[in-house]
Amino acid sequence: MASNEIHVVTGAFGFSGKYVAKRLLDAGYQVRTLTNSLHRENPFGERLKAYPYNFDNPEKLVDSLRGATVLYNNYWVRFNYKDGISFAYSEAVENSLKLFKAAGKAGIKRIVHISITNPSEDSPFEYFSGKAKIEAALIKSGISYAILRPAVLFGKEDILINNIAWFLRKFPVFGVFGDGNYKLQPIYVDDLAKLAVEQGQEKENVIIDAIGPETFTYRELVGEIGMAIGKERPVVYIPPFIGYCVGYIAGKIFGDVTITRDEIEGLMANLLYTNSHPVGQTRLTEWVKEHAETVGAHYSSELARRKNRIEAYEKL
Repeated sequence: MASNEIHVVTGAFGFSGKYVAKRLLDAGYQVRTLTNSLHRENPFGERLKAYPYNFDNPEKLVDSLRGATVLYNNYWVRFNYKDGISFAYSEAVENSLKLFKAAGKAGIKRIVHISITNPSEDSPFEYFSGKAKIEAALIKSGISYAILRPAVLFGKEDILINNIAWFLRKFPVFGVFGDGNYKLQPIYVDDLAKLAVEQGQEKENVIIDAIGPETFTYRELVGEIGMAIGKERPVVYIPPFIGYCVGYIAGKIFGDVTITRDEIEGLMANLLYTNSHPVGQTRLTEWVKEHAETVGAHYSSELARRKNRIEAYEKL
């Protein structure tokens, strides 16, 4: 069913944004995207119009949003980095505030914002404190909002689950930080997209923990993935610092950042776990079994996706 209503999705050529854009297009909405990857192949063809973020040109940023009703914001960075390319949490926070300000000037009626479980401005981890600052700014903006807080996303293009499977395929043992008993609740990326599009049609201000139907300890998660792909490995319990060092060395080999201290400590602090009712329906255990031949077949590099925005997703 065709609609004259325009919705804007940030990063529609990437991971979660692509799934949101597809659902919107399938529902008949007109869709635009804001992206850093204008030259990446557009999987939606002429149905989706792409604009640069223009964070340094507020007037153009407003123009790219003008006439739209809903903004779906996936914009963020996974870690601080500076080597050839650069990005930082502080920059991501600043740019997000610019985006919300531009949305208000452009007349956006509602913002659906993708955050993270357990954000806190007092958090010692910049990822979680930065997300909290953005949430606070959105709440104060006066624009109708839905804040969705996923823990871990999985799907064809994800990094974490894929790379766990890759390490299981390549090595005879798997190292787990500490005792491995900290929890996480993965949600399928298209379940998150479905929730986002549903919330785009609402008006009430809400904050939703967007978690999947299964809860795992990290140790259990590794075991389930290994069993699904036929690569069950003995688990080795290692101190977090040693785990970080191993990840650092692996990152140097791959030209990537495989894991950060904040990611290890945040995971071990159970920040990817909540007591909320699940909103996703797709079970990770079933999804990995269905995709057992492809999950972890290739290493997924965060930096490759950022350095080469044209080719990074082509092999997926």
